[in-house]
Amino acid sequence: MTIGHNPVIHSDFPDPDIIRVGETYYMASTTMFLMPGCDVLKSYDLVHWELLAHAYDELDDTPAQRLEEEGRNAYGCGMWAPSLRYHDGIFSIVFTANDTKKTYVLEARDPAGPWKKRTIEGFYHDNSVLYDDDGRVYMVYGNMQLHLTELEPDLSRPKSGGLNRIIAEDDPEADLGFEGSHIYRHEGRYYVWTCHYRKGHRKTEVCLMAEALDASFEAREILDDDLGYHDLGDAQGGMVDTPDGRWYAFMMHDRGALGRVPTIMPMRFGEDGFPVLGDDGVVSIDISVPTKHADYHYEQLNGSDDFRCRPGSDGEVSLRMIKPFWQFNHQPHHEAWSLAERPGSLVLHGHRVVPNLNYAWNTLTQRTVGPRCMAEVTVDASALQPGDFAGLAAIQGYYRFIAISNNGNGCTVSVQGKPRISDSIWGDGDYDSPAVEYASTQLSGSRVRLRAIYDFTDKKDLVAFAYLDPDAQQPCWSRLGDAHELHYTLDYFIGCRIGLFLLPTMKCGGAAAFHDFRFFDAEETPELEQA
Repeated sequence: MTIGHNPVIHSDFPDPDIIRVGETYYMASTTMFLMPGCDVLKSYDLVHWELLAHAYDELDDTPAQRLEEEGRNAYGCGMWAPSLRYHDGIFSIVFTANDTKKTYVLEARDPAGPWKKRTIEGFYHDNSVLYDDDGRVYMVYGNMQLHLTELEPDLSRPKSGGLNRIIAEDDPEADLGFEGSHIYRHEGRYYVWTCHYRKGHRKTEVCLMAEALDASFEAREILDDDLGYHDLGDAQGGMVDTPDGRWYAFMMHDRGALGRVPTIMPMRFGEDGFPVLGDDGVVSIDISVPTKHADYHYEQLNGSDDFRCRPGSDGEVSLRMIKPFWQFNHQPHHEAWSLAERPGSLVLHGHRVVPNLNYAWNTLTQRTVGPRCMAEVTVDASALQPGDFAGLAAIQGYYRFIAISNNGNGCTVSVQGKPRISDSIWGDGDYDSPAVEYASTQLSGSRVRLRAIYDFTDKKDLVAFAYLDPDAQQPCWSRLGDAHELHYTLDYFIGCRIGLFLLPTMKCGGAAAFHDFRFFDAEETPELEQA
């Protein structure tokens, strides 16, 4: 038996869909505009997880996904809400992208890949696929109205003459109607799990149940809990069984600027067939799950990096050689980054002048982790052009960063960010304004070690920055500026990310080398008041 605690992953893995194949559990999670995308994870106990694959390197190769045109980006778009299934020896992941307005299906015989990509005719928001026992295939999808549509067996399009109906419609006064659905069949009954926001209430989970797909669905709210965390709901999930026949529900819990984190809880079926979650509808903080693989060693979901890898036979370093916890902000431009050019360093080249961090090419990111974490990296700015900034960021709609710049007469380090000028959950819609400088200081040379401390404890949602000047007479860590608030907004729609970036604001041709990146978890991260 494995003992764990919720959230089982204290990091941004939104819209989880979990299945079991044999003794192994697999999870697919939303990755939005990050590439490589569509994270696939595996576990033997539902508590500990490791990254198995990114199911695609690039999504649709559009100008917005490449950040190639001024004012165009894929923030808040890209890959949304995957439906992960296993049928007839094939793993499939079905999802939509709001920027391309397409529905994609990825397929593989091995969940570690390779995955093949194709499209499904039509657009199906927050869909979930059901392979029924009679060989027919269905999809539930929608927002507010939940639609049930029969598909061709190969998932290529809706089946001509097949079942196509609305199975539920939420209260039109709801703050957010039914969405994020998961569909199952169990012991002859059909279940559709879906989340919503009642007017003025936090997010909750509803289950719809019917004896047949063409019958009436009965609805019941099965989870209304916030884990004692600031009235932020735990919802948008489904169910999975263990090899010995036990059942668990999985959800995602909103955790402020950290993002949306997966939770697991035991469940059972009541006498009337409806699921009963956790402790009679309350999420269990402490959980136990049976496993035969208690001694399995899981690779970390975050990590340090010396940026050393073995090039391929042609001498090239490919995207797949980057450690799996890294993802680029948007589709990378391979001519403008390298791990081979300077072994032991990530080198970023400034091939395009941009107004701010939103449009910087090849920003390399990984998730932050709650309740606290810290990142450090050394940056060599000797090849920067005037107007270039190279540094370490807290990436969200209201981003903050610490960066080194070189004006030709010496280097400075500064803390900058995008001010919050709107309380809207949607952000302010401004992607083009330059960052505001909050603090700066002169450096002794062209190198600096940067530090960012991220604190999500009890929804503090803060980041603070420090630097070490290795060429100073007495090198030591120094805080630069105040702690800055972090905000989860739907313009980016992701939890706060650690980011390494080069931002050319005046001319092309500069380069920055990053080396000795170190990630620290909560036990290694100081309190902000002590940093």
